[in-house]
Amino acid sequence: MEEVYPVCSPQLLIDHWRLEKPADLAQDMLIHDLSMDSHTDFPTWHAWFKSAGLPEGGSSRGMKINNSAAVLQAAIEGHGIALARSVMAHNDLASGRLVRLFPEISFQSPLAYYAVYRPECSTLPRLKRFRDWLFSEANDPASK
Repeated sequence: MEEVYPVCSPQLLIDHWRLEKPADLAQDMLIHDLSMDSHTDFPTWHAWFKSAGLPEGGSSRGMKINNSAAVLQAAIEGHGIALARSVMAHNDLASGRLVRLFPEISFQSPLAYYAVYRPECSTLPRLKRFRDWLFSEANDPASK
């Protein structure tokens, strides 16, 4: 399952030293991902604030972008704090372009990924290799 968490650029974290506790997020520029806004289970700041036990008052303010990649790019550029999906933010975190905030708070996304193929293709060697690779990536702690 995919995890969701706040991220920002390392420089933003240095400039905004007051980000010591989750409640401090209510005072900063939040970047909202509207790319799947109509999907009721898509992780939002409102849901993250609720899971962190915070009042929802500050969760709706900020910048709104309708492209998940652009949301992360805005965070990398220091425009605010994004709510990142672990699958999408992995490389940016590993490279140091983004920093995860409040790793002690775990918030699982209810969304999932599926590999779909026709039953008659299930024995194809290339499909088996691909499926095996997907499962190994999904189970590899280093890839999360």
